[in-house]
Amino acid sequence: MAIVSAESLSTREQILRVARELIQTRSYLGFSFQDVADQVGIRKPSLYHHFPTKEALGIEVLRASTQAFRDWTGAKVRTPQASLDGYFRMYRDGLGAGSSVCPAGALAPGWEVINDDLRQAVRELRSTQVLWLTGVLGALLPQRQSAVPVGELAAYVFAVCQGALLSARMTGRVEDFDECIAQLKRSIEA
Repeated sequence: MAIVSAESLSTREQILRVARELIQTRSYLGFSFQDVADQVGIRKPSLYHHFPTKEALGIEVLRASTQAFRDWTGAKVRTPQASLDGYFRMYRDGLGAGSSVCPAGALAPGWEVINDDLRQAVRELRSTQVLWLTGVLGALLPQRQSAVPVGELAAYVFAVCQGALLSARMTGRVEDFDECIAQLKRSIEA
């Protein structure tokens, strides 16, 4: 992923970038519009020009994350094994294991207080990843004779990656993520 300086981004893009960082490091409930405005260097009322509510901002962050994932999955033709390994690397490095969590996972702690549209955006990101994982795992393990259907295995992989990010965030150790993923790989191969 290319690093882009804040100066080359539009105000809207800067707002989205800052909001995503805050969601991933503080959680959705852990920041305010004022926090975003301060980090972008604009006045709080200017945010309303781009996003009428914090919920609208959160939804756009999740939609952008879902689209980024779709773009990532379509960027290269990979073998199923390379795809799965790339997925783990994306979680580890792209989402910042040890220092942050997935934008969708960061909304779980406040699930009961976020609106339905925001919940739907979280579900969309999850379902996009689980559907992709289902295809990858189905291609990787075509002869798998297991009591666990491949779609359930895909949901398990997603859940373990989310939990591994959360665990590594708690300790600040990327190694905790790596250990969880190593165990996950062994369980898939079994």
